[in-house]
Amino acid sequence: MITILGCVINEHNIWLVLVAALVCASGSWAVICLFERAARTKGLQRAGWHFLSAVAAGAAIWCTHFIAMLAYEPGAPVSFDPVMTILSLLIAIAGAGAGFIVAASGSARIAPAFGGAIVGVAIAVMHYTGMMAYRVQGIIHWDMGYLVASVALSVSISAAAFHTTMQTSLRGRRYLAAGLFFFGIISLHFTGMTAFKVTPLLLDNGFSNPAAMQALAIAVAVVALVLVGAGLASYFIDDSARTESLDRLRHMALNDGLTGLPNRASFIDRLDHEIDLASESGRKLALIGIDLNKFKEVNDLRGHAAGDMLLRALGERLSGLTGEGEFVARTGGDEFAAIQRFVDQARLQEFLVRLEQALFEPIEVNDFVIAPGASFGVAIYPDNATSREALISNADLAMYRAKADVAHHVCYYDQSMDEVVRARRSLASDLKAALDNNELDVHYQVQTSVVTSQIRGFEALLRWNHPEHGFIPPSEFIPLAEENGLILQLGEWVLREACGRAASWEPPYKVAVNLSPAQFVHADLAKLIIEVLMSTGLPANRLELELTESTIFQDKERSFSVLRQIKALGVNIALDDFGTGYSSLDMLRSFPFDKIKLDRSFINEAEENLQAKSIIRAVLALGKSLDIPILAEGIETKGQLTLLGDEGCDEVQGYLLGRPTTFANLIETGKISLVNKGEISLPRIAHQPLEIGDDAPDVLTRSA
Repeated sequence: MITILGCVINEHNIWLVLVAALVCASGSWAVICLFERAARTKGLQRAGWHFLSAVAAGAAIWCTHFIAMLAYEPGAPVSFDPVMTILSLLIAIAGAGAGFIVAASGSARIAPAFGGAIVGVAIAVMHYTGMMAYRVQGIIHWDMGYLVASVALSVSISAAAFHTTMQTSLRGRRYLAAGLFFFGIISLHFTGMTAFKVTPLLLDNGFSNPAAMQALAIAVAVVALVLVGAGLASYFIDDSARTESLDRLRHMALNDGLTGLPNRASFIDRLDHEIDLASESGRKLALIGIDLNKFKEVNDLRGHAAGDMLLRALGERLSGLTGEGEFVARTGGDEFAAIQRFVDQARLQEFLVRLEQALFEPIEVNDFVIAPGASFGVAIYPDNATSREALISNADLAMYRAKADVAHHVCYYDQSMDEVVRARRSLASDLKAALDNNELDVHYQVQTSVVTSQIRGFEALLRWNHPEHGFIPPSEFIPLAEENGLILQLGEWVLREACGRAASWEPPYKVAVNLSPAQFVHADLAKLIIEVLMSTGLPANRLELELTESTIFQDKERSFSVLRQIKALGVNIALDDFGTGYSSLDMLRSFPFDKIKLDRSFINEAEENLQAKSIIRAVLALGKSLDIPILAEGIETKGQLTLLGDEGCDEVQGYLLGRPTTFANLIETGKISLVNKGEISLPRIAHQPLEIGDDAPDVLTRSA
């Protein structure tokens, strides 16, 4: 026989005490973990975790008690009252659950300790209810001192355990709390058993079956470990799911959803980190701004789905080419950024070569192959900048210079050269403000009949008088609008302004408006024209839309389909800059244009160059044979006008006949009058940013 804390245990049953300790220890750890999870959740989730915590606690407390009781040797036959035994288990589960609810309530600072005390009481009530279920053939005596001590230990230690659990600032609190809870259960049991004394009665029916008792103990232990294991499994599964969810959210927050590359937030964090490292180590850091060359073209001609496929393919390439000290991110749209720590220029050059290969190698998207290409701007830390903002800005400046230089894909930051780019970017910002603040104006250039010298109409031309820099040439601000996505807004504004003004003219002359390639590829062009005509009240036959051969040539099948829709409205279509495009005769064969505008380049040389004169004569003859009126642009001398008259040209336009002028000046000079006197109220458009192609020519603002 062995005595532990006054409890007499058969030496053959010492392993049962160890099993009881194992069940108690694993159960205590499970209870603390599950309770912590319950305390961090709310609503039905909290109720579910409380239930699991209560079941795990009840199993641990009850099984620890009964396994240890089976190891106890009273010296007389024993049995168990089934009703009281089951009641003791229910008391353990219900009491622990009540204590957990109070401890996690947060209603007061002492709530965790108070809830833990309730759990301690439940442990004590379970133990002594279980002792009432213990039927032994002998006389039972209780030592009240040990009995009171056992209850006090259980209540105080359990209170300390759950108070510790809720101390979030305490390191290792989970281990400490589990240890305290384990000690609280064990101390209650062994101190309570020390208070328990049995005087056996001499009876003839012998002792209980030891083998059966041991088998029962093993069964109870297995059930307890299964219950505790199930609780822990739920905890770990939930913990794993939470970790996966957090990882997924973190990945979504730090990575681009389309390409999988790090996003702008990741790029900024990494750049800050790399700048700090470069500053500490004395090494150099290269920041490379990257902009795709043909992404807008793919979006406009093939749709956004094709653009997304292109970006995904490029993302896969870029994610696989980085090595140590290198980083690539998608910072937005068709823009990327790369970072590299380097010591010598050769390593940086090698990285740039890899980037070029990845972005210039052809990619098959659906049924077509495209070599996207890119422009690279490189800024070096600390040579070109000593702060993150300046480094990014300088890399962008170099990249924009690379986009403007068709001979070079890579440009390094150069302060003297990139100041020009900086000025252009500032001007682009001013252009956006001018559009928002209605600082732009439409001028009108007269179109005249050669035979009668009568006015046939006016061409609307966009002009910008900058509040600080004065008149900005269209050749300067139109490319800016194309680069910065403003060309669609400008084109729509000119169309509305010109139609609104023309609706008030008397006589009812035609008004000619140029269409940019970006406007022409826009899906809702016909719908826009209908809306403008209806809102301004201009008859469709008084609007003439001009577009170049190059605009149509980008997608001939779609272009002719759109032109037919517009012509069906009654709007006139003029082929602009005739003779300078790709396939002029094929254009005339494929679509019935209402007018051909002969390019100014032929007119400029007509008086001296026999070849130019022959081309003019051939075009005019072609127009007569097809019954299409010809308008010659750029008439600046009387000799040019006489020549065109002799050759049978229908209409002319140029400085000789009238420079582009304001709407007010047309009225003052008597070229037009107003149908309704007074100020004309014109509709304004809401300026929404729209994407266009990079290679849109200057067709909004030509002046003849």
